[in-house]
Amino acid sequence: MQRSGHATPVWALRLAVVTGLVGVAGGVAGIAVWLALQLIQFVAFGSPFGGHIEAADAPSGWNRFLALVAAGVLTGLAWWALRRWGRPVVSVPAAVGGKRMPAVATVANAGVQILAVGLGASIGKEVAPREVGAWLAQLVTARAGLSVRETRILVACGAAAGLAAVYDVPLGGALFAVEVLLGELTFATALPAFATSAIAAFTARLVIPDEVLYDVPAMHMSNSLLVWAVLVGPVLGFAGVGFVKLTNRLQSLAPKGWRLLVVLPVVFAMVGLIAVPFPQVLGNGRALGLVAMNTSLDDSAIAGLSPVVLLLLLAVIRTITTSATIGAGAVGGTLTPSIAIGSAAGGALGGAWLLLWPADGPSLAAFAFVGAAAFLATTMRAPFTALVLVVEFTQQGTEILIPSLLAVSGSVAVSYVLARRRSAQMA
Repeated sequence: MQRSGHATPVWALRLAVVTGLVGVAGGVAGIAVWLALQLIQFVAFGSPFGGHIEAADAPSGWNRFLALVAAGVLTGLAWWALRRWGRPVVSVPAAVGGKRMPAVATVANAGVQILAVGLGASIGKEVAPREVGAWLAQLVTARAGLSVRETRILVACGAAAGLAAVYDVPLGGALFAVEVLLGELTFATALPAFATSAIAAFTARLVIPDEVLYDVPAMHMSNSLLVWAVLVGPVLGFAGVGFVKLTNRLQSLAPKGWRLLVVLPVVFAMVGLIAVPFPQVLGNGRALGLVAMNTSLDDSAIAGLSPVVLLLLLAVIRTITTSATIGAGAVGGTLTPSIAIGSAAGGALGGAWLLLWPADGPSLAAFAFVGAAAFLATTMRAPFTALVLVVEFTQQGTEILIPSLLAVSGSVAVSYVLARRRSAQMA
């Protein structure tokens, strides 16, 4: 991030201070999102403050349904009003490109997202802290006398710092900045990315409890898992590409104007009905990920379904609910929903594979982990970030890095080939 080829002590000090402030701002964004979620879930479900409890953990199916109905009505009204009278919301990539984010519209849009997720909407919460983090980074860098390139890097770092803070994933946040938002891995991008994500995660830990997001059993390497990973990677690559195309298509068809006031509540109510027997489809996706990574072939049938069939069914249902929610006009992320879908699909395919080639023990945790990493790598188009995020979310995975890397390679290769084919057809 050297400016005009001349590094001076004053320039270095100013850049260090601004970088530190961007990191703190990202931490503040993460804390704000976490506190808002805690308050919403306390009011809606009586959940205690602290931890990663979400709508899917509410014991009453009737409560879950009513919360989704309320979410559809409230967020429908809020997004309708914001899109009618507010300034257009600027996305994080556009902000990194230099477009200014309007204060009121940005904060309001993030707030409505958190209201939706807190009440159980089948979308991720990660977009909100990224938007607030990028907006705060723009405020910090506005009068710092930085170059256009320096500002661009720090805005990307601010967005990634919000992600790092809300999920306590400092390395994943840093990689998200350089691999996804900037597309450039150099000293000039890596140093501020590492610093801001680390500062943000540390700042957030002052308020947010340091807990593992996905508490999963120990996972071990096996020849069965290794061969399965090679075979299943391309399958999950096709599935990930299909999921991205589906959500993008439905997002382009999302209702506008007064239609949003009708479609969004109806879709949310339908998701609420589905969540009565299958609460795992609600919220951020953690509930489904936990189920997939803690399922064993020895588990007794749930709702009359074997573990393999149940996980496959949940993967399909979660795909439908998340896609429908985005297509109904809601704004939210697909990062943690992708982990939920990928882990459920990986667990289902792994369970079927173990019937053919048994490994040590009946646990599906390793298969679910590999499935989550491969599917997320495709939907994010960021293999390094995806694998590191799954490792940080579970604080495990080092023993099965070889099959994870092979599965991610296969899934990303399929995504790359399909993207090349589309480019060639359009040329």
